[in-house]
Amino acid sequence: MAVIDANVLVLNLDFQPLNVCNVRRAVVLLSKEKATVIEHNGHIVTSERLRLDSPSVIRLAYHVKRPRPVVKLTRKEVLQRDDHTCQYCGRRGNDLTLDHVMPRHRGGQHTWENVVAACRSCNHKKGGRTLAESKMQLLRVPKRPPATPTYLYGSYVRGGERAWAKFIGLEEAAAS
Repeated sequence: MAVIDANVLVLNLDFQPLNVCNVRRAVVLLSKEKATVIEHNGHIVTSERLRLDSPSVIRLAYHVKRPRPVVKLTRKEVLQRDDHTCQYCGRRGNDLTLDHVMPRHRGGQHTWENVVAACRSCNHKKGGRTLAESKMQLLRVPKRPPATPTYLYGSYVRGGERAWAKFIGLEEAAAS
C-alpha cells in the first residue's frame, strides 16, 4: 500500500473518533488548517513543493455534530461480529456464508438477531429448517453489535494501527 493511501483516524474537537480517511485527504485538511496532527506514522509525504511527516491521527479544528453511528447489517459486519467463526460447529475461516436462523421463507427477518455466520457444510446441513428441526445449536445467541469506537475501529488497531488504541478506548495489551 502506498503511503498516500494509508489510513488516518479523524478525531473530533473533543477527541472522539469520527471517521477514517486516507493520508491524501488528511493532508488536504491539514493544508487548509481544518485539522492538526496528533500522531505521525513514521513515513514522509512529498510533493513538488512540500515535504511533511505522514499523519496517523488528526484532530479537527472545529466540532462536527453527527448522528450516533449505527452498525449496518452487511456480510462483512456479521463475520466480524461472529469473529469469522461458524456459529454451529465453531470452525474458523474466511469462506463462511450467512445463515438465517429462522429461514426467511418461514417468516424470519433479515435482522441482526436472525443472521449468523456458518460454514458451507453446516449451512447445507441446516438447509431451510429451524434449529429444532435440524437438531443443531448455536454457539452464541446473535445480537446487534454495539456502535462503540472500540468495535467500529478496533479492527484497524488489530491490523497494525497501534497508535490508535488510546484514542478508541483499547488498552495496549488488548490491541495486540
